Order: sequence, then C-alpha cells, then structure tokens
Amino acid sequence: MTRERFRTWFLDAEKADPGGYYEDEREATSQHHVQPWWKVMCLTGVDYFSTLGYQPGIAALAAGAVAPVATLVLVLITLFGALPMYRRVATESPRGDGSLSMLERLLSYWGSKLLVLALLGFVATGFIITITLSAADASAHLIENPFVHDQLSGAQVVVTLTLIALLAAVFLKGFTEAIGVAVVLVVAYLGLSAVVIGDGLLEVVTHPDRLGDWTDAMSVEHSLPFGVIGAALLVFPALALGLSGFETGVVVMPLVKGDPDDTQQRPLGRIRNAKKLLTTAALIMSVLLISSSLVTTVLIPHEAFEAGGEANGRALAYLAHERLGEGFGTAYDVATIGILWFAGASAMAGLLNIVPRYLPRYGMAPDWARSTRPLVVVLTVIAALVTLFFRAEVDAQAGAYATGVLALMTSAAVAVFLTELKRGHRRNTVLFAVVSAVFVYTSAVTVVKDPEGLLIALLFVAMIVVISVTSRIQRSTELRVQQVVLDDVAHELIRDAARPGEPLRFIANKLDAGDDEEYVEKSLEVRLDNHLSEGEEALFLEVEISDASDFTSPVRVTGTTIGKHRVLRAVGTSVPNVLAAVLLYVRDHAERPPHAYFEWSEQAPGQNVLRFLLAGEGDIPPLTHEILRRAEPDESRRPYIHVGG
Repeated sequence: MTRERFRTWFLDAEKADPGGYYEDEREATSQHHVQPWWKVMCLTGVDYFSTLGYQPGIAALAAGAVAPVATLVLVLITLFGALPMYRRVATESPRGDGSLSMLERLLSYWGSKLLVLALLGFVATGFIITITLSAADASAHLIENPFVHDQLSGAQVVVTLTLIALLAAVFLKGFTEAIGVAVVLVVAYLGLSAVVIGDGLLEVVTHPDRLGDWTDAMSVEHSLPFGVIGAALLVFPALALGLSGFETGVVVMPLVKGDPDDTQQRPLGRIRNAKKLLTTAALIMSVLLISSSLVTTVLIPHEAFEAGGEANGRALAYLAHERLGEGFGTAYDVATIGILWFAGASAMAGLLNIVPRYLPRYGMAPDWARSTRPLVVVLTVIAALVTLFFRAEVDAQAGAYATGVLALMTSAAVAVFLTELKRGHRRNTVLFAVVSAVFVYTSAVTVVKDPEGLLIALLFVAMIVVISVTSRIQRSTELRVQQVVLDDVAHELIRDAARPGEPLRFIANKLDAGDDEEYVEKSLEVRLDNHLSEGEEALFLEVEISDASDFTSPVRVTGTTIGKHRVLRAVGTSVPNVLAAVLLYVRDHAERPPHAYFEWSEQAPGQNVLRFLLAGEGDIPPLTHEILRRAEPDESRRPYIHVGG
C-alpha cells in the first residue's frame, strides 16, 4: 500500500464503519440499520451483563458476608433510581445524545460548552476503563483456565494488551455486524451463567447449613438486622460497577427500531422501545446480581476472593470449574472472555460516537477527529497506558471505573432533576432530587476512597480542554457558516443596489442607535477614509452575535431602510465569519466580487484576539480578509476588503 493510499484509508471517515450510531439533529429520524430493541439490548448488554464477571467478587471483597444484602441495595437503587432516571433521559434525548445534551440545553453560551468538555473527561474515564478493566478481567479468566494456566501464568499485562490490540484491529478494519455478534455472546453468556447460578442456588437450598453458616458470619461481623443494613448502605459506593451500561443504553438509541410514522420531532416508537430495552436489561441484571452474589458469598471461601485467590475477579467462573467440571468451566471461560472483550467494543463504539458528536460541533477537535481510525489509534494508546499504569489488575481499576460511571450517572440525575424543576413537576422533582443526592454522595465517597479515578478523569478533562482550545484557535478563521438565508426585503435591497458592470459595495457598521444620524455619520467617515465617492452607492452591513460559543450556524439576513439608507442585518456566531459568508453569497449571485469598507479597530491586538475567540468580535477587517483568503484561494473571485482610518 502506497503512502497516499494508506493516508486515504487511514483518514477515510466516510467509509469507515466503526459501529457509530450518530444521528445529526438536522436529519430526519433514520430507519436504516435499525434493529428490534431486544437485539440492541444485547449490544449494550455486553457492557452491562459482563459486570457479572467481576461484580460478585468485588462485592465479596468490599462487604464480606454482607455482600448479598449490599447487592440488594444496589438493585433497589437500580430499579427505583437509575432506571426511572434513564427512561427520562431516553425521552429527552432520543437521538442518542445522552444526558450531556440535557445539561447542555439547561445552560447557554460558554458555560454549556465548558460543562460538556468537563463531563467528556469523565465519559472518557468510564469508557476507557471499561476497555482496560474488561480486557484485564478477560485475561484473568483466560490465565486461570487450567488448560493454559502454566503457559500464561504471570503474563496478565501482555495478555491484556494483546486483547486491547485485537479490539483496535476490529475497529481499524471496520466494525460491522456488531449486534449479531453481541446477541450470540449475550445469549451464550447469560445461558451458561444461569446454569452456574442455578446449580449454586440448588446447592444452597438443599444444604440449609450453608445458609446458617452465612447468617452466622453476618452476625459475627455486624449486629442483626440494623447493623447489616447499615453496613450494606455504607459499602454501596464500592458496588457502583453494577450500574454501568445505562449511559450506553441511551447512546445507542438511534439503532432502536421505532414505528413507521416516527418523525424527527416525535420518534415515539423509538422512545417506547428504548424504555423497554432499559427496563428489561435492568430486570435481568437485578435478578442475576442478587442470585450470583448470594451463591458466590455462600459457596466460596472468603480468602479465595482476595488478591491472588482463585476467585479474584472470576467468582462465577470459579464455581463453574469447581462444581460443574473443567469442560463446562472452560466453556464458561470462553463465553466470559468473549463478552468481557466485547464490552470493550461497546465502550470503544461509545467513545467513537460521543467525541465526534460534540467536539467538531464546538470547533474543538482537529480534522482527524472526524475520522474513525486515527481516533481508534489514540484511544488504544491511552488504553494501553492505563493498562500499564494499573498493571492490568481488575481490583486496582475498580475505583477509577466507578468514578467515571458515577460521574455520568450523577450528571444524568442532576440533569433530570433540573429539567423536572424547570417544568414545575413537583412529584418528579422530589424523586429525582433524592436520586441526585444518592449519586452525589456515592460519587463523593468513591472519590475519597479511590482518588486515582478522579485524577485520571481530571487528566482526561485537561487533555480534552487543551486539545479543544488549541483546535478552536487553529480553526477560528475557517469559514464555518452552514447557510446564508436572506429575507425578501434583503433580496430587494441588493437587487436595487446592483448596477450593470459594477460591484456591490457594503459599509460594515456596528449597530448603535440605529437612527438616520448614525448612518449619515458612518457614511461620511467611511467615504472620507476609504476614498469612496458619493456616486458609488453602498449598503450598510451589520452583524448581531447570537452565541459566540457556537462554532457553526446558519446566517439569517434581514433588510430594512433607515431614511435613505439601505441596511442589511445578519445574525450569526462571529462577526468576521458572518461578514465573509454574506460577501461570498453576494459574490455567487452577482457579476463581480463585492467590496466591503471598514475602519481600523482602536483596541490593543491581544485584547482583540480574546474578543474574537470569546465574543466573536475583535479586529474585524483583517480577520474577515483572512477568512475570505482561506475560503477562496482564487484572488480574482475573492471579495475585496478596504480599510481606512
């Protein structure tokens, strides 16, 4: 492959198929590549259901004999907190924006962008750690298999990095038929897990003495029943891994098949089916979490859960080998390795959806961020570094994973609470205020206990902010106007001002009083400074800033007459960009390129730079010229800029 062909392949975002499910807000609701909700549930389930691979072990380490009760607390929060919350998110963001878009809509200007950038750092933490933790747990299951244990013993880091590299290879080649693979893996894994758990429950029921030993162990550790309940509540933050998967469930909503009459504004069928997806997944996981925690706590010695123990990070697999034989245990290992590895695929797809969804729209991503393969390479390198940092240890990454997951769920809870408060729904406001308080508390406890997760998240936040600000500065002089729309009056004013063989002339004006005196004075100043004669007619062109924090937007131009002066007033995100866009629009509809007349700014250069980047203003003439120069390389077709003063 030649260098040019490789470059084309590597940067080809159009043909790359990463399994991305992005749906632009301006597009109609797509019915392409959609699937029944239960199949899409399997795609999210490779992340959500795969936590069974390590969740029982983490619960046992954190809570000891109280683990099943603590897991019951987790299930109650899942069903009565997280589930109602994300059902609400599904209603508010049916195009897969997730809870980030809800918070973005609640704020405006730069505040919303900075908040989203910060939350993207936590998104990156949660999804990157999903990749590394799942790969580490998959490698633990592989290494502990008796058929390969001797050959792979001590190679945890190497095996984990190999699995991450294989995951990257899938995305570099093109991620297709993801749902079909996910369905097979989820069905196989849940089926085998049900056998293991069912066998364990049968053992517990037929041997009541085991339950007696368990309750005795709880009474030794804590007084019954209030001590047990209190201990379960206290260790809940350590079990937050069992809540992962909800955010992925709303991110992939564009894949959910809706009704034939769904529209962009009202995709009611998609929303209804997405709620079925979330509810069914939560119910299945709740049953599996409680039952798996019970059988593993009762049947596995506590020391086996500790670091280096045979059940560490693989409690159900331990039972599969111990109780059902090495053949069945190996089959269970294969299913577990597959779903844990593919949980990383779910996270990678989520990152490839979310990062391009927001950053390019803000102008805060380099061009290659639109291409799948460069982004895959960057994310894979980051995942490899995180794996090396944690030495591919499952328990060591639990805190960082929980931090990312809880940050997302906390932001979703707050977003839903603020939305309900804004709409005056008192009952829902109270409910989600309580849910928000629970997640805020859980997040705080997790951060205090495992500050590494917060540090990693802050590193991601810093990295995203630096890249975003740098990109915004570099792209600030791009022509970033989507469309120029003139009303009838503006069209008429331009048509009346046109003279055969003569260019249209515009005087750039910053609107002040808007009366006849302002335009008379401005006309005299410009004509004197720019040697514009009285016989050369000119229209006034003014720009009103809508939201300078937005990067792209359509420009709408209205026309009006003040005395004898013809005025065009445009609305957009940046004065130089809007002026350049209007001039190019006029150029495309006239015989000759138009001329625009300006006066120099009296502001200091540094101050002008900040005003341009933050407020869309600044030293307008040179910035407008630079945007035109980049947008139109042919100098003979480029609108002319005149500056006097």
